Amino acid sequence: MASLPPGSCCMEGYAHHGEPVGTIAKYTDFDVYVAKPAVATDKVIVYLTDIFGMPFTNHKLIADNFAKQGFLTVVPNLFYDDHVPFPRPDDFDLFPGWVSRHQPEHTEPIIEKTLEYVKKEFPAVTKFFSVGYCYGAKYVVRLLDEGKLAAGFIAHPSFVTEEELRAIKGPLSIAAAETDVIFPEEKRHQSEAILKEMKATYNIVLYSSVAHGFAVRGDSSDEVVTWTQEAAFWQAVQWFTRFSK
Repeated sequence: MASLPPGSCCMEGYAHHGEPVGTIAKYTDFDVYVAKPAVATDKVIVYLTDIFGMPFTNHKLIADNFAKQGFLTVVPNLFYDDHVPFPRPDDFDLFPGWVSRHQPEHTEPIIEKTLEYVKKEFPAVTKFFSVGYCYGAKYVVRLLDEGKLAAGFIAHPSFVTEEELRAIKGPLSIAAAETDVIFPEEKRHQSEAILKEMKATYNIVLYSSVAHGFAVRGDSSDEVVTWTQEAAFWQAVQWFTRFSK
């Protein structure tokens, strides 16, 4: 595998403070969080979350920040009402219970409907990008396989298989943590070797002194963690801007 399955580190982190300014919309049978830029745009980011899902405030705040940079940002509720609660109860059953209920056959129909929603509600959109954090990273990679994105960005990925990575057809940017049992050094090097062998368009940025989850739920009182989260955010913005023309 290019990254390993989720583990206990996927269920740890910090909630960030702030008031989301986007709106909740319902499409078919699930909710989406929509963050609109000040000026209408032809660019959308489909934001695929970690296991805490769209209701987690941190995701909404990051989506709002993408909108401030000129990207319509849509965050589907990938898990309906079955997202992992934050903070996670000590006895929460991630394996096999929760994971077995959220396999590609469960998640991909929601993502397909999200793309459908964007096309229906925002017909001016012609450039599709996607970010994926932890759990969501797998599905950004799978979307790149299907050629549905102009570019993708993933941070501290989990559940990505070697076969999925080898199948991508679009540009991919990866933000990696120095300490990450899910995407450890050997998996990072393996991913780099695969992308190099494929002659893919990619970049991998390694952030020191941080752990899995830093790009979404790091300790905002820690200056190093705050800086790296912001750097990973700008990594995504710059990557998508490169492929916006």
